[in-house]
Amino acid sequence: MSKEVKFSLVFRDMWQAAGKYVPRVDQLVKVAPAIVKMGCFDRVETNGGGFEQVNLLFGENPNNAVRLWTKPFHDAGIQTQLLDRALNGLRMSPVPADVRKLFYKVKKKQGTDITRTFCGLNDTRNIIPSIGYAHEGGMISQCSLCITSSPIHTVEYYTNIAKELIDAGCDEICLKDMAGIGRPAFLGKLTANIKAIKDITIQYHSHAGPGFNMASILEVCKAGCDYVDVGMEPLSWGTGHADIIAVQAMLKDAGFKVKEINMEAYMEARTLIQEMMD
Repeated sequence: MSKEVKFSLVFRDMWQAAGKYVPRVDQLVKVAPAIVKMGCFDRVETNGGGFEQVNLLFGENPNNAVRLWTKPFHDAGIQTQLLDRALNGLRMSPVPADVRKLFYKVKKKQGTDITRTFCGLNDTRNIIPSIGYAHEGGMISQCSLCITSSPIHTVEYYTNIAKELIDAGCDEICLKDMAGIGRPAFLGKLTANIKAIKDITIQYHSHAGPGFNMASILEVCKAGCDYVDVGMEPLSWGTGHADIIAVQAMLKDAGFKVKEINMEAYMEARTLIQEMMD
């Protein structure tokens, strides 16, 4: 039987990567049904980082925004996830441990299922406490390997970090290729190594800029990757992410089991996103 690969729409990062940041709450609520109707997403990225801070600049309550934004996806059985910066939580500077503990409980109550924790230095001392905090709050703990390319950042280097995080109890691993410079063959080997440690869920996140990421998506999926982060027009490609249409067609052609896309709903969501940008 063909391996199934599932898709996550990185809606928050689509805006941040394009320099547009975040729509208003009324716009989020308006576009959510169209995204659901597309029928191809098992996960949607909701809040994190600068997202909530910009809510505040708009004069909106970010806590209310998260509840309203996640509800349509939960009603449709779609998981929601956020990005957290380990010691920094949702901020750009460190926060005390008691605040971080509370953060996961609050975000779960507000409707977010999965927390993607990362440290830009791949320092597990910054990441591992969040695994326990996430579990205490009832969230799925997804821990990240921040991908770069250097003589130091070898397949073995990342494999060892993944093993440490798995041993510490994380539920999932994210290959966070945030600059899109991960080399395809390298990432395929890393994915296979992680799966050899444990058959754990792996999600691949990448940006399109340098031009590697379509090949990288194919390589990680061949090696056992379970979820792929994608964007959609008019905010895909460039500094953003590979578009769901291209990724779905590529993986389908390669023999993977993938969900079909309701193109009428895709065009509806694309039109709404363009209106938000305008």
